[in-house]
Amino acid sequence: MNVLKATKENVKLIGRTYFDGEKLWCGLSGSGVEFNFKGTKCEIKIGSDSIGKNTDPECEKDKARIAFYVNGERIIDELIRDDGKTFTIIESEEETSAVVTVVKLSEAAMSALSIDEIAVCGEISPTANKPVFIEFIGDSITCGYGIDDEDENHNFLTATEDVTRAYAYRTAKALDVDYSMVSYSGYGIISGYTGDGVKNAKELLPPYYENPAYTIGDFGSVKPQDIKWDFSVRQPDLILINLGTNDDSYCLEDEERRAEYCEKYVEFLKTVRRNNPEAKIVCSLGIMTDRLCPYVEKAAAEYSKETGDNNISTFRFDVQLLEDGYAANYHPTAKTHGKAAEKLTAYLKTLI
Repeated sequence: MNVLKATKENVKLIGRTYFDGEKLWCGLSGSGVEFNFKGTKCEIKIGSDSIGKNTDPECEKDKARIAFYVNGERIIDELIRDDGKTFTIIESEEETSAVVTVVKLSEAAMSALSIDEIAVCGEISPTANKPVFIEFIGDSITCGYGIDDEDENHNFLTATEDVTRAYAYRTAKALDVDYSMVSYSGYGIISGYTGDGVKNAKELLPPYYENPAYTIGDFGSVKPQDIKWDFSVRQPDLILINLGTNDDSYCLEDEERRAEYCEKYVEFLKTVRRNNPEAKIVCSLGIMTDRLCPYVEKAAAEYSKETGDNNISTFRFDVQLLEDGYAANYHPTAKTHGKAAEKLTAYLKTLI
């Protein structure tokens, strides 16, 4: 068999990935690879980070979840508990042609995985880029937190997190565009989720926006948060920001805190614009709470007034409904995500 590395010469890179010279690391939700295959057999070897290798039962809830697709059909869905496990993707007596896609379903903060090698009896080549590329920046909603567990009393597990069932991925598919996700459960602009009103300054997304990922695990011998992301890899045509749900748990009805959120949001917009000078930016909120929507709109307006940058707009999602149910920890169900994707898709069609 011909053994190949997962490099841009052999595969299409999906989302933010990191090649360390031997392995292609995937941390963020939805990251992975895609390629055209022609031959009789295809195997993919997947490695794990320090979390995947850890046998402590407490780490079981944080193992990376991966899916393999052949011609758009999911054939394997598994948590990565072993380092260097080989998956047989295609095995046929006759030569076959297919599109193979590998997607990390779970988020970066908990764990990462690596694509160590692709072994084929045949040949592979990268699939073509789609004309439009969208970056989604968000929190647990974007990650698809708990979407496979429609019991609001249950807590977080990577095993029930599936980005492909969430609004962002579904929007990308509906629009037939390439995508990248930068999303972390519980993270915000000025505060991560807090249940006691005390600011959670440890779980903020802006400090990690310019990295390939953040994780409590690793990318082998390095931490992804110590690596700078190369924004020249591919510039997005549009960026959707959906941050504020976790900030709201801290801001509540406090006007000073809301003002701080607005101020820091403007700063984050400047960071996003500096790295993506031509992209259209959409600032959104609303699926789990819409209390900060006026402050998202205010931040966008203040940013435009200060910078003269009018390539920006705002978008309000509908708040989830009781009759549509709740997933783990009162997160949106697949039905709610479907409604959000439908509304967002319609709006983004007017921009692209």
